[in-house]
Amino acid sequence: MQTKKGGNPMKYSNIVFDIDGTLIDTEYAILHSLQDTLKILSGKKIPCSELTFALGITGIDALKKLDIKDIPGAIKLWDKNMCRYTATVRVFDGIAELLEILLKSGYEMGIVTSRTKKEFEYDFCPFGLRHYFNIIVCADDTIEHKPSAAPLLKYTELSRSDRKKVLYIGDSEHDSKCADNAGIDFALAAWGSHDKSIKTDYFLTRPSELLSVIN
Repeated sequence: MQTKKGGNPMKYSNIVFDIDGTLIDTEYAILHSLQDTLKILSGKKIPCSELTFALGITGIDALKKLDIKDIPGAIKLWDKNMCRYTATVRVFDGIAELLEILLKSGYEMGIVTSRTKKEFEYDFCPFGLRHYFNIIVCADDTIEHKPSAAPLLKYTELSRSDRKKVLYIGDSEHDSKCADNAGIDFALAAWGSHDKSIKTDYFLTRPSELLSVIN
């Protein structure tokens, strides 16, 4: 049985995080850059409130739902527009402190995200949190994406972990369904979630509450 530093048994050995809406607040940047992209492509300014479905899924899947024909071209344009909103993106309060405690306590940490590897490197790594995570599963790593179980199952494959010892933390219904489909416990990051009614094993109003869940 795996134990925390100090000798107590671990309820979970692997703590896995989503990125957007969980570790970093990117909602404003994602929605407004998508809005700008669609304005250029169609001439129509769609309210951000009608684009929230794009949160938590891959950019390609979001553009498909919008019936965009030139997906590669639209992705490049969206990425370019996203750069204009870099200053609005921030790490959620309490995340850095939580990750430091988890690391010192001996937990294995990972990321399962709908971002591509390129997006991960460009948009997440500059925040200086990369070193906390042993395994990163990006959209490029699986054919199927959230809400499919595939991304989390890829994580368990790479980490050689027992699904019963893995906890996934995310902010969207896609995250919840991904965990449920994989047979993995889920904690809702309510600090970044619009929908507080999402099915979850644990409801967390702030990052530090995770500590009471796993201890």
